[in-house]
Amino acid sequence: MTYKMRIVATALASMSIAYPALADDKTIVIGFATAESGFMEAYDKPAQEAALIRIDEINAAGGLLGKQIKVVKADTKSDRAEGAKAGLSVLDQGADLVVVSCDYDFGSPAALAAEDAGRISFFLCAESVKAGIQGVGPHSFSASVLAPVQGATMAEWAFKEKGAKDFYRLLDTWTAYNKGICDGFDWMMPKLEAQGAKLVGEDTFKNEDASIAAQITRIKSLPKEPDAIMLCTMMPGAVSAIKQLRAAGINSMILNGSGVDGSYWLSAVPDLTNFYVPVQGSIYGDDPNPEVLKFNATYKAKTGADPSSQYVFPGYVMVDVWAKAVERAGTTDADAVVAELEKMKNEPTLFGPRTFTPELHHQNQTRYLIVETKAGKPGVVGNWTISEPVPMEALLK
Repeated sequence: MTYKMRIVATALASMSIAYPALADDKTIVIGFATAESGFMEAYDKPAQEAALIRIDEINAAGGLLGKQIKVVKADTKSDRAEGAKAGLSVLDQGADLVVVSCDYDFGSPAALAAEDAGRISFFLCAESVKAGIQGVGPHSFSASVLAPVQGATMAEWAFKEKGAKDFYRLLDTWTAYNKGICDGFDWMMPKLEAQGAKLVGEDTFKNEDASIAAQITRIKSLPKEPDAIMLCTMMPGAVSAIKQLRAAGINSMILNGSGVDGSYWLSAVPDLTNFYVPVQGSIYGDDPNPEVLKFNATYKAKTGADPSSQYVFPGYVMVDVWAKAVERAGTTDADAVVAELEKMKNEPTLFGPRTFTPELHHQNQTRYLIVETKAGKPGVVGNWTISEPVPMEALLK
């Protein structure tokens, strides 16, 4: 039994739980076992707010299977053990769908509770392949796009669209997400090398490192500055690393994953230029899809603030694809809904197509918008879909 399974088992042993199919005959229940307090709230809350917008839209249009969607919530308190209890709590309130935190480690205890109850779980925006079949079970999905897709997308886009030939790989070893970005980059690089690209060096650092001076020295000792640095990192350490690279006079393109999308940190690196990230939708008022601009305005009207990053969007997608599957199945029965989700191939959504299969409940290929930060201002400069899906062996690396 895994550690997370033991958490769920302990919670089950301490609580008397029944799992009613529905709260009543007139409602369908979505349960949010997510963080309403603690550090994970910053990740969970925006995506959850987007999910609630889609729920409101569905209810206003007559509901789902002729029934209104009812929302129930339980706070995980950004704690794994509390996450298991939160999952059990929303199940006890009749949840047909259990929505869990935007991270595999913190969302999996609630997702395992849902799996044990035979219900579908959706991670708000987890980007590890474990947040699904591989780590939870056949009823578990994620609403976001796998981290390796981000690394592969940025490498191929930089080579094909920007003419980058010499790449340097710089990995922050702190999280599985960071490693996943570089895993995707590693999978793509041999394909690009066959076309003339070259990996000129690689190094690692830790997110909490106050200085990456040694790594910078090794980059500067190269015969020439690399065309692009694949920086596989996330907040908060990303800011320090980017700032140090630029302060050292390294002007290479910096490629990163979606985890550093957002303008909230850019004041720490004044006039940042030649910095690129992939996003599912733009929060900067320049998304080419007018429906995304409309969503951003709705989000601001509902919450009082603009979306903070692209991680708002998967919450909306999650409810959208689950509701479509329920309508097509004609029921909320988990196995029937899973079967419909697994039939989705390039299913249109507001934030790009979605595909699920019996082997993978994630996205291993999708259309990304590319956001460039130039003179401290981010904006969309194009879009890219990798030439082929990232294979399972690269996802499980």
